[in-house]
Amino acid sequence: MLPIERFQTDAVLVAPQPCRCALHSRRLFTTGLVLGATLPALAQDKNSAADEGVRREVGKTSAAAKLVPAEQVEAAAAQQYAKMLQQATQQRALAPESHPQLQRLRYIAQRLIPHAESWNDRAKQWRWEVNLLGSKDLNAFCMPGGKIAFYYGILAVLQLSDDEVAMIMGHEMAHALREHARERIGKNLGLRVGASLASALLGLGNTGDAVLNMGAQLVSLKFSRGDESEADVVGLELAARAGYDPASGVTLWQKMMGANKGAPPQWLSTHPSGASRIKDIEDRLPKVNPLYARAGKPDRKFGPPAKPADKGVAQTPPQQGQ
Repeated sequence: MLPIERFQTDAVLVAPQPCRCALHSRRLFTTGLVLGATLPALAQDKNSAADEGVRREVGKTSAAAKLVPAEQVEAAAAQQYAKMLQQATQQRALAPESHPQLQRLRYIAQRLIPHAESWNDRAKQWRWEVNLLGSKDLNAFCMPGGKIAFYYGILAVLQLSDDEVAMIMGHEMAHALREHARERIGKNLGLRVGASLASALLGLGNTGDAVLNMGAQLVSLKFSRGDESEADVVGLELAARAGYDPASGVTLWQKMMGANKGAPPQWLSTHPSGASRIKDIEDRLPKVNPLYARAGKPDRKFGPPAKPADKGVAQTPPQQGQ
C-alpha cells in the first residue's frame, strides 16, 4: 500500500469505458474495505414513526426504474467503480488505507449506512465501499450498490467539517437508495426501444447488453433537478439520524456557492440554485432536528486536510450523484 506521502492529490481521472467481455461483465469488485461486513451495530431508532422526519415528502420509486433489473445496474456500477479505482491506482491517486481522510470518510459512512436500509431493502445486501481519489476536482458520488468515492479536492478546497461531509455523503447515498440511476437508464431504454419492447426484453433476459452499454453513464450520469431535490431530502435525514448536525447543510451550500466566486462550480451545474437549496434545508430543519437531538453522536472527530495553494481548482463535467 502506498505511504501517505506518495498519494497524488492532483491526478486527472477519466471515466473508463465499459469492458464487454464475459469475465468483466459478471465480476464484482470486492477488494478494499467491504463496509457491509464491518459495520458497528448501530441500531435503528425503534421509536421513530414511519412518517417522522421527511418521509412523507418522498414518493414511490419511479415505474421507469422497473424496466431495468436492479442486479444488472448494480453489477455494471461495480465494474465501472473497479475500473476507476484501477486507473487511480496506476496514477498513485488511490488513498492508502492509512490515510487519515480515508479513515474519516469510512468512519462517517459506518454511521450513515445502518440508516439506509429503511429507504431501500436492497441496501441490506449491498457491499458498501468507500474510497478517496487524489483529484483536485470538487466531486463525490455513490454509485448503485453502495460504491462511494470522494475526490480529495472537495475536502481540501472547501475545508469541510465532519457534519458537512456527512451531508454530502448522505445526499450521494440517497441517489443510490432512491435508484435514480436505474430510473434514468430505464427512461433512456424506454425512449430508445419503447416501453413495451423494453418489457419484452426483460422477459427474454436480454437487457444485460443494454445496461452494459450504458454502464459508463453510471460515472457521468446527470440527474434531474427533481432527483437532486429528493436526494437533498433523504440525505438530510440520513445524516441527522447518524448524529450529524443537519444545520450544517446550510454552511455546506454557502461554501459550495463561494467556491467559484459566487457562481456555482460545475459540480452544481444541474442542481437547484444554492439560495433555494439553503431555504429548503432551513424549512426542513424542524422536521429533522428532533432526529438529530435523539441520535447517538460520533465518538471520533476529524478535521479537513491542509488547504491547497490558491492556484485554481480543476473542474470537470458533473459525475454520478452530483
